[in-house]
Amino acid sequence: MAGGPILVLGGAGFVGRHVVEELVASGESVVVPTRRPDKANHLQVLPTVTVVTADIGRPDVLTRLAAQASAIVNLVGILNETRTVTFQKAHIDLARAVAAACSAAGVRRLVHMSALNADPAGPSRYLRSKGEAEAIVAASGLDWTIFRPSVIFGREDAFLNLFATLLRFVPVMALAGPQARFQPVYVGDVARCIAGALRLPATIGRTYPLCGPGVHTLRELVRYVGNVTGRPRPIVGLGPTLASIQAFVLEHLPGKLLTRDNLASMQKDSVCDCAFPAEFGIVPQALETVVPSYLGPNAIKSRYDGYRVRGAR
Repeated sequence: MAGGPILVLGGAGFVGRHVVEELVASGESVVVPTRRPDKANHLQVLPTVTVVTADIGRPDVLTRLAAQASAIVNLVGILNETRTVTFQKAHIDLARAVAAACSAAGVRRLVHMSALNADPAGPSRYLRSKGEAEAIVAASGLDWTIFRPSVIFGREDAFLNLFATLLRFVPVMALAGPQARFQPVYVGDVARCIAGALRLPATIGRTYPLCGPGVHTLRELVRYVGNVTGRPRPIVGLGPTLASIQAFVLEHLPGKLLTRDNLASMQKDSVCDCAFPAEFGIVPQALETVVPSYLGPNAIKSRYDGYRVRGAR
């Protein structure tokens, strides 16, 4: 539907909230479907956002929503499976349903967020499912753009915040995969790229890796979080056997702090072999310039400042 709103799937999540804010700031109308509208209260106050209660896992619902849209942005993704939400369902089946809904509704434009190292032959179920979803999007015949970010950091992230929480309670950090390498990318930069792609026809049919300016081992990242939070802890790197045992135990505990599939994903370094894509006009932010604002000693003050900034937009 030409001139209709942009349908953002996963818009109430960590990356989604930033993408929605970028789209609103550029004057776009946005529809965010969610099964839990109470989880999207932060979006309800934005002037051109409509939050609707809907189960996008149902193809008929997705087709109905697509019929009113001018473009679809799919940000849905999970790091760990549950008994009801699997990688197959969240990544592969949804990608297939989105492509079908676009075709049925006549929506040409689709922006899809994947992950760095996504590969149908990858070392983990997570990466394989992400790779299969990419293949579905690329074969859809739509005007697609795919983004492959490394680990994403930002105020509400589930990565650095997790280590900050753990460091509050453990005297020593036993760390699986300490030498795994990451090139963390700021959520605001990812959001600007995703929103910007909808305005740049040259991005159609392109796949973009997204990484920040710095490469860090997992050990270095945990050490950095400890220093920023004022809770430095000794770090004991675990070898493959102990790491696998730790992951096995943790994946059976509430919260799934680490799973064997997460560990398998870390077999491939999450780093880019190219520069940040120039067409978006962004100089990616280093984590050292952002992380202290939400994990450092002035984090509480910064958090309220962030609320005031968002409320004024």
